[in-house]
Amino acid sequence: MTSAPYIARKFTLGGLVGISDRTLDMHFKLYEGYVAQTNHLTAKLSELLKAGPIDTEKMAAYSELTRRLGFEYNGMVLHEYYFDNLTNKGIAAPNLNSEFAKAVQASHGSYDAWKSDFVTIGKMRGVGWAVCYQNPATGRLSNHWITLHEEGNIAGFTPVLVMDVWEHAFLLDYKPAERPKYIDSFVANIDWQTVESRLKK
Repeated sequence: MTSAPYIARKFTLGGLVGISDRTLDMHFKLYEGYVAQTNHLTAKLSELLKAGPIDTEKMAAYSELTRRLGFEYNGMVLHEYYFDNLTNKGIAAPNLNSEFAKAVQASHGSYDAWKSDFVTIGKMRGVGWAVCYQNPATGRLSNHWITLHEEGNIAGFTPVLVMDVWEHAFLLDYKPAERPKYIDSFVANIDWQTVESRLKK
C-alpha cells in the first residue's frame, strides 16, 4: 500500500442556479477533509504493514482503519464526480440526440421516466447519494441510492451522474424539508457534456 499523498483537486465552480457560492466553499472544505482523512488512514495502514504481518493483536486496529478508509476514500471520489458534473452553464435536459439520451431511452423508455426515477431516489429519507450508473457490459443505465459513501455502490458499474443529498450539500440554501428545491437546482446545473463523457461506448 502506497503512502504517497492524494492531492485535493480545485474546482472552478460558482454562480450556480440555486446553490450558493457560500455552500460550494463549505462543500469544498468538506471534500478536502475527506482527502486529508484518506491520506491519513492510508499512511497509518502503511505503517502497520511495514511493521510486519498483521497478527491477532494488530487485526482490530487494521480492520477499523480499513473500514474507515472505505468511507473516506469513497466520500472523496463521489465528491469529485459531483463537482465535475456541475456547471453554471447547465441546461434543463440533455440533447435528445445525445448518447446519454439514447441510453436513457433504452433503459427507461424516456428521459422524463429516467429523470422521475433519479429525482425520486434523491428525495428518499435519510442522507446519501443518488447515482446513475452504467453497466459497462450492456450499456444500460440504472439509478441507485448510496448511503454511507461505500455502501450501495454497484461493483464494476460506472458512475455517470452523481448527486449529493447529504444535508451539507444544501442546508445553507434550503431547509431540510426543502430538499426537492435543492434537487431542482442540481438538475438545472448539470454539465451534460461531462455526463456524456463518462459513458462507455
